[in-house]
Amino acid sequence: MSTIKARHILVEQEFEAKDLLKKIKEDGASFEDLAREHSKCPSGRQGGDLGSFGKGQMVREFETAAFALQEGEVSEPVRTQFGYHLIQRY
Repeated sequence: MSTIKARHILVEQEFEAKDLLKKIKEDGASFEDLAREHSKCPSGRQGGDLGSFGKGQMVREFETAAFALQEGEVSEPVRTQFGYHLIQRY
């Protein structure tokens, strides 16, 4: 089974995710620092690091977006039942 490594930032509102994405893309902000500061997920304390995972381990919307990314790429906001995620594959 192929696995990937990813980190994420989880927030409650789409506008929050879009604002953080803008900070990453336009201002060069650190994904890990923003995860520590803003993520509602316990993984935020580790810079949003989720480690390695394979297909079938994450909710469908998250998995689809994460596996579509190239290494180093950050997703647009992804909505799941938990909120809005920014995902970075590494």
